[in-house]
Amino acid sequence: MNIGLLVVRIIVGLYFVGHGAQKLFGVAGGHGLAGTGQFFESMGMRPGKLNAFAAGAAELGAGVLLALGLLTPLAAALVTAVMIVAIATVHLSKGIWTADGGFELNLVYIAIVFALAGVGSGTWSLDHALGLDVAGTDWAIGALGVGILGALGPLARHALARRAAPDRTTATTA
Repeated sequence: MNIGLLVVRIIVGLYFVGHGAQKLFGVAGGHGLAGTGQFFESMGMRPGKLNAFAAGAAELGAGVLLALGLLTPLAAALVTAVMIVAIATVHLSKGIWTADGGFELNLVYIAIVFALAGVGSGTWSLDHALGLDVAGTDWAIGALGVGILGALGPLARHALARRAAPDRTTATTA
């Protein structure tokens, strides 16, 4: 079981390191803070650059924590928050399936980190090496709850920005 947990943590963790680095530094085909910030602005995630930084830092940090098996519930909360915001702002309107741009993969990531927070990082982890007992049902539910709460701020700001934006479909010319 430990080898399985190690493989899942490293693969998922490194993908999140990559996603964060794309947003923050423009590596691996990413657009960096400027480009990602403009994209976030276009979706009503204002201020775009700040939201891009927050998403990128959360992904990068969570990825490092997952790969190392350190403070796994914190990593789970960060991934959950970012994935919920991505689902609500980008993928929900496209349905469930990734092939259609939907939220399938985001939901799978949430399930993986929830499971890791529940079962723990295994003995081949820094959590284990440091003697941190941060796994179990309470930790998994707590990480999910903190992730949901963490998503509420950006989603509330997004909703307010969309309400404040002028509706171009009803604008009239003088």
